Amino acid sequence: MALSEAVLEKVNNLTTQPGVYLWKNEQGRIIYVGKAVNLRNRVKSYVRKDSNRAIKVAAMMSHAVDLETIVVANEMEALILENTLIKKYHPHYNIMLRDDKTYPYIKVTIQEDYPRITMTRRVLRDGARYFGPFADATAVHYVLKLLQQAFHIRTCRTLKATRPCLQYHLGHCDAPCVHYITKEDYRALVQRGLDVLEGRDTTLVRELQEQMERCAENLEFEKAALCRDRIEAIKVIQAQQNIVTQGGDMDVLGLSSDAGQTCVQVYTIRNGKVMGRETFSLENSDDATPAVMIEAIIDQYYTADTFIPKEIVVAAVAEQEDCERRLSQLKGQQVTIIVPQRGIKKKLLAMAEENARVLLEQRRLQWQHDREKTSGAVRALAQVLDLPCLPERMECFDISHTQGIETVASMVVFENGQPARKEYRRFKLKTVQGKPDDFKSMAEIMERRYNEKEWPVPDLIVIDGGKGQLHAALPVIRQAGCEAPVISLAKRIEEVFVEGRSDSIILSHHTPELQLLQAIRDEAHRFAITYHRHLRGKRSLVSILDHVEGIGPARRKALWQHFKTLDDMKQASIEDLAAVPGMTRQAAENVYYFFRLGTDEKRKKTQLV
Repeated sequence: MALSEAVLEKVNNLTTQPGVYLWKNEQGRIIYVGKAVNLRNRVKSYVRKDSNRAIKVAAMMSHAVDLETIVVANEMEALILENTLIKKYHPHYNIMLRDDKTYPYIKVTIQEDYPRITMTRRVLRDGARYFGPFADATAVHYVLKLLQQAFHIRTCRTLKATRPCLQYHLGHCDAPCVHYITKEDYRALVQRGLDVLEGRDTTLVRELQEQMERCAENLEFEKAALCRDRIEAIKVIQAQQNIVTQGGDMDVLGLSSDAGQTCVQVYTIRNGKVMGRETFSLENSDDATPAVMIEAIIDQYYTADTFIPKEIVVAAVAEQEDCERRLSQLKGQQVTIIVPQRGIKKKLLAMAEENARVLLEQRRLQWQHDREKTSGAVRALAQVLDLPCLPERMECFDISHTQGIETVASMVVFENGQPARKEYRRFKLKTVQGKPDDFKSMAEIMERRYNEKEWPVPDLIVIDGGKGQLHAALPVIRQAGCEAPVISLAKRIEEVFVEGRSDSIILSHHTPELQLLQAIRDEAHRFAITYHRHLRGKRSLVSILDHVEGIGPARRKALWQHFKTLDDMKQASIEDLAAVPGMTRQAAENVYYFFRLGTDEKRKKTQLV
């Protein structure tokens, strides 16, 4: 399945920032989640023609019809968000790691008198502060060891000791276990470690930089390399400051407005990880300020059936105290609305607002593309076919049958390049049933349609077929007094046949005018074949029921009206069949057991026409 022009346009206008991309199939289900340092470059690699493409990628792209992206701050966040979304959606084409391994966090046990700094893979509601998750476990180990040695943070799990341990004698700990340091002084050291993790303290990095330079001057390259690795580890940790406090459940609401359109992104963060997002559009918000819009979003988004986190991060909100009171009543716990000025929450808010801006821009480009594809295609079609006016109303006809049986026709209408489904019509042919004759069928439909004077007159009539179908339709249309231009579209090489021309017009496959003709032709074909299948299925049901003992016209009609399809009737129990108006228990048993006869037995019992 080829990607639409709209999706290709979306790909070409993607941001170059890092993020996660999600390919979706025709049903809207996510079939692949991927990460990218540069979203535009990465996603473009999927839409290029590549003969060496992996079989799995080719199979995936044959089902992909739409794309969604989430912009994040850096590559590490993209990696972790990708992992979270894969575990959440289980995409068909992603490799699934089923060991339930989670990313590491840095845990600071601030609830203890003498806190520790350790690594963990579980986030608990135990009063500790958690940093992460992090993608590089090696960097986490480096930083932990560095902080413990630089700020003399204890590594022991218990303070039940009678004498200092080896770490004290190595100069890596101040022995809080035997009270060689006061709580206040020890907590000051822990706070320095927190400042490093949060990126507020650059002293340690500067000291390591100076130490690395001294080691290099003294030709101590191994020590210099160790300092370099430690600096890089700190940078990795500080590059992703997703701080989690008391479980880290929060929602971040970012919005972006442009030309009367407003897009809202709600980021859901659970246990410190971005679990996903929801997108909304605001209507009737032209005169509202961002603070008023945020208040309206909060009132409508959070209900008694919605999970309400303890913290909601916004740029501004009107009537903040009232909003907090209402949310707290709904949750049964205190809920705080935060307007951050700096730090990680400010960064998360900026990320949500950037995603809202990107999505709003994509929608604007989509709108421009759709406008060009419709109104632009209508103008181009009028020019290439030399029409007397713009084909604002186009009518297209198609015939469908099976060897002349249940011959039907469809008429679909496009107005200004868009389907006008309320104007669609379908016809059951009267003169050609039982023998296939597309030309005669087309003539009958033209006569029935264009002798109907109450219907609007089209600007262009499109016939599905070649020159023969066009010549069969034209005389009837003109005899009915309709002077609208008539063309036919032959599917083999998409030739357009025009009245008064012996040669056909070949349009480029990439032009919007041909795509418009193909769209209306395919819609007519879909509408016709759907009606034909309905009649064919109904006819098959009637033929089968004609040979069931005790089923006459009245009961046959009642069964059809009750069950709608043959499969529903086959799966019905005797009680269900007997419940149909007009049915008896014996008649219900006859129908029930008839559908359960063997093939040979049924063939002997019935002679289907």
